[in-house]
Amino acid sequence: MAEIINRRNKIHPIKFALWLACGSIVMMFAAWTSAYVVRHAAGNWLEFKIPSIFFYNTIVIVLSSFTLQLSYINFKKGNQLPYKALLIATFVLGLAFIYIQYVGWNQLHNIGIPLTLNPSGDFLYVLTSMHAAHVLAGLAVIVVAIIHAYILPFKPTPKRQLRFELTLTFWHFVDLLWIYLLVFLSTQS
Repeated sequence: MAEIINRRNKIHPIKFALWLACGSIVMMFAAWTSAYVVRHAAGNWLEFKIPSIFFYNTIVIVLSSFTLQLSYINFKKGNQLPYKALLIATFVLGLAFIYIQYVGWNQLHNIGIPLTLNPSGDFLYVLTSMHAAHVLAGLAVIVVAIIHAYILPFKPTPKRQLRFELTLTFWHFVDLLWIYLLVFLSTQS
């Protein structure tokens, strides 16, 4: 009996690996935001407001986390149609986030903040583009989830549930990371 209880308290090794990866990503962004603060204090810093489209983009990524969560709930309940439709909606919202990010970069360029002009703009481009790269990685995982949803027979097996939970964890993580970056960047400029 004690052996069974001990097994239930252990985190799945793949979940643990994902949490370690998320921790590494947090450390990377923490290093960049720390470098941002240090460099900002050094002078030669161009002050500008972050384009408001980045704030609207937050709504898109939060909504995508919501749709993915609902998809997972419907997956567990065995509701195939909403599960699949909400997976597609999450993917579309993720693509919309990337597109809106691109529009935001264009707006920065149009107000005179191109890449490599000043460290203030460079940091903004690096932070937001690295986040966008993680969103693209999440979208690749969601594509795999969509393929599984539409090609494999519907069966909420423990293996598929674990896969979905990993997808959900990473997507929520990327969502929270964006909120952190937006709050950080908007309070620094």
